[in-house]
Amino acid sequence: MLTATEPVHPASRPLEFLRRRLGWAAGTAYAAAAVLPAPGLWLRRTHGLPVGTELSVVLNTTQILLAAVLFTAGLRCCPHALTRIVRRPRIVLAGLALHLTAPLLIIPGLAFALRCSPDSDGGSGMTAAMILTVAMPVAAGATVWSGGGRGDESTMLGLVLASTLISPLTVPATVGALTPLLSPDYAHTLGGAVQNMGSGFALTGVLLPCAAGIVCRLLLPAPVSRAVLPAAALGALLASLALTYVNASGAIGQFLTHPRPLLLVAGAGAASVVCGLSFVWGRLAVRILRLEARAGTSVTLACGMSNSSAGAVLITTAMPDRPQILLPVLAYSLLQKILADRFTRARTAGAAA
Repeated sequence: MLTATEPVHPASRPLEFLRRRLGWAAGTAYAAAAVLPAPGLWLRRTHGLPVGTELSVVLNTTQILLAAVLFTAGLRCCPHALTRIVRRPRIVLAGLALHLTAPLLIIPGLAFALRCSPDSDGGSGMTAAMILTVAMPVAAGATVWSGGGRGDESTMLGLVLASTLISPLTVPATVGALTPLLSPDYAHTLGGAVQNMGSGFALTGVLLPCAAGIVCRLLLPAPVSRAVLPAAALGALLASLALTYVNASGAIGQFLTHPRPLLLVAGAGAASVVCGLSFVWGRLAVRILRLEARAGTSVTLACGMSNSSAGAVLITTAMPDRPQILLPVLAYSLLQKILADRFTRARTAGAAA
């Protein structure tokens, strides 16, 4: 906490302003994607940057923004705290177990309820979208919500890294366990999509940016770290909001072009049930395990926040002719941010009281 004699970093005030309004900021990013999707659609495309006369560097904006968020998460983590997690991995293992069991507990009930809906495919599309969403690793953006004393940042980073590294094994296993709930068409499509999921994303998209941030923290002198960290945290938060806008631009644009209100209501309802129950499952388990408050906050966030962007990419690749099932993924992405903001703010207020 800043004292009267400590200089205030220029990034501190805007950083705290945004942290207190993360839910509203995320909602604003979605509204911007609905009103002005063209820049987001342009940013979603891969671009080539000419280098010399014959070479070019391929740039992917979403990967760059994600790398910025994860690099800062690694930079902000205290090396001593990471060492403690490696020596005592109980909390990370508990968080992983809860994150992996959440879809197995929640999705069957959702699939049963959707079978009673008037949907022509018996709710298989909605169920498939939710399976791919909650089967994904812990969302990298969860590190933003665990910052500022809301949670244990080292634990959160460990959960993101661990869940992503084992995702080539866990995602196919989770999807395989839940595909019997789907119609044969969706079951076959999802099975083929996740079997092609490799470890390249885990290495280049998550591990390397985090490792680079941790190495920089180790190499930087303490005074330099204190000067850099507030600006880096603000940059990561802005990058996270920009990533939200870019990811939302595609799906919202498709819906506005061909609006289907009933589908929107169904998708939002399914996402609300799954997201809400995921947070509830995490909170109940944390109480049963009697975890310390900040570590418990990070574990709860890990249960409720999944890498919906990766799920959306798999859906788009596997089922390009069914863009409508992106709606529940988009709704889940927004809801998990809102619930994360509400939960962490309540925890912070409770701790202050």
